[in-house]
Amino acid sequence: MKQRAPLTLAAVTAALAALTGIAALTAPADGRAADGKAAAAARMPVERSLLVCPGPSSSDIAETTYTSFTPGAPAGEGKGSARLLGATKDAKPVLEAKEPGKPVGATANGADAPALTGSADGLLAPGWTAQLTTKVSVGRARGVLGVGCTAPGTDFWFPAVSTAKGREDYVHLTNPDDAAAIVDIKLFGPDGLAKPEGGTSENIRVDPKSTKTVLLSSLVPGAQLADATAHVTTRAGRVGASVQVAEEGVGADWLPASTDPAGSLVLPGIPADAASVRLVAFVPGEEDADLKVRLAAPGGAISPAGSEQLHVKAGMTAVVDLKDLTRGEPGSLLLGPVDAKKAAPVVAAVRVVRGSGAKQELGFVPAAGPVGTRATVADNRPDENTTLLALTAPTADAKVKVTASPGTGGGEPASQEVTVKAGTTQTLTLAPAGAKGSYALTVETLSGGPVHAARTLSLPAEGIAMFTVQTLSDDHSTVAVPRAAQDLSVLTR
Repeated sequence: MKQRAPLTLAAVTAALAALTGIAALTAPADGRAADGKAAAAARMPVERSLLVCPGPSSSDIAETTYTSFTPGAPAGEGKGSARLLGATKDAKPVLEAKEPGKPVGATANGADAPALTGSADGLLAPGWTAQLTTKVSVGRARGVLGVGCTAPGTDFWFPAVSTAKGREDYVHLTNPDDAAAIVDIKLFGPDGLAKPEGGTSENIRVDPKSTKTVLLSSLVPGAQLADATAHVTTRAGRVGASVQVAEEGVGADWLPASTDPAGSLVLPGIPADAASVRLVAFVPGEEDADLKVRLAAPGGAISPAGSEQLHVKAGMTAVVDLKDLTRGEPGSLLLGPVDAKKAAPVVAAVRVVRGSGAKQELGFVPAAGPVGTRATVADNRPDENTTLLALTAPTADAKVKVTASPGTGGGEPASQEVTVKAGTTQTLTLAPAGAKGSYALTVETLSGGPVHAARTLSLPAEGIAMFTVQTLSDDHSTVAVPRAAQDLSVLTR
């Protein structure tokens, strides 16, 4: 997924360029070795990763926790650093790590908590992840708001946004670079593209080393889009992008970007006690999509009665109310083409509500890519029934290893192997022994798959089941490095 793709050091690029230049003098034109076989590529750890975190909250009573973690090599096998600092020029570090395998945390209170940018290099780069979790106890934006920091990108899809009365959806744009970024935002409702009437969604300038928020309803004044899809792209530069949602009487949370458009999608980790589940889907292409809708529950995949299929017109947002879909068991939505020969790419997300009346709280689960070789989520809490990890294998049985790191204040790591049957969602709670502070959960695919995962963090307050869900995706901690097509040592003989 492009928003999570880490970067390699220029030194790696230079080395590859040098090798390629020499090999070109001696290797066959088709890139094959002397024995006619294709030259193999080795996978090497990335040497630099970049992350961007949005500004946490506009509330003066917000309590925010930042957490950073890198799995991987033990200390002593090299050097590295990972620093997150305020997303402004000459900003001071907010969070700094110096050793893989040990999470670090920091806290900030109020509306002045900054958006962050930062980089990790050396041993801290492969799989580096960061998380911000904000708790607002009262007010319009009350709730638990959680979001994983992402690599900056140029193209983001946000199904399930809204400009309706009672909703305030802000796109947070953070520019980590030394040149300005120019951003376009388009909104697609049930009738297609919503054209601005007095507002503007084009040529939004985000200054270097700065962050900007854009209220989506200001882009289409007067339009009441209960369910829409936002498309954020850059004309110049790159940004980190997330949507912060506050819904009057319901709660607040972050809506992360959906994974890239695909014919089949997985939306993992819908809570067991979800009182309302609303699926929002959008087709970016020119062909309509007819989707099968299934719920991967602990006992297998089922089709929700009355909502077995969803027709999505090209360029338009479609919605289906799945109500209390999970009915006491955690599950994951599986979307796929009714006709495998007509698989139109789709993006999707679900709006989830727990509780009822004045005790409601909302969260979002976007479509997510698989965990791949390895994926990590930071800021899990050791308190009982606080952290729940959901694992889904949509097409084939899989075995994964789940590891809980030490806490930010200490503890011993713990691990567990889990077999996930095809078409099911399995859950577990795993914490380090004697954990103090927050810890990280890392999922590694051992066999089979693919596997999709999400973590639900529950921090109830005043009788409200406040929660947030973060999906896990492949951390892309290694990169393919082509081998020289033949032994270059002959050049020095």
